[in-house]
Amino acid sequence: MGGVIKFLIIAIIVLWVIRLLVRMIFPAVIRNAFNNMQNQATGQQQQQRARRPEGTISIDYMPKKEKKKGNADNLGDFVDYEEVK
Repeated sequence: MGGVIKFLIIAIIVLWVIRLLVRMIFPAVIRNAFNNMQNQATGQQQQQRARRPEGTISIDYMPKKEKKKGNADNLGDFVDYEEVK
């Protein structure tokens, strides 16, 4: 019986110490991660601003223009319809 009580006391103490360490370390790790993400985002914004001056427009993709033929015979079949009231 004494071994079980000793085990429970040691387990409670170990869990309590782990809980204290997590409460102190976890916020610092999260704060550091957020600061790193914020620094990366501001660095990317500065790089984009440095590449091209403000007010310029850049087009990444421009589709090929197809020549349209004006011949109505090639446009398809047209069906007359009557309006039903």
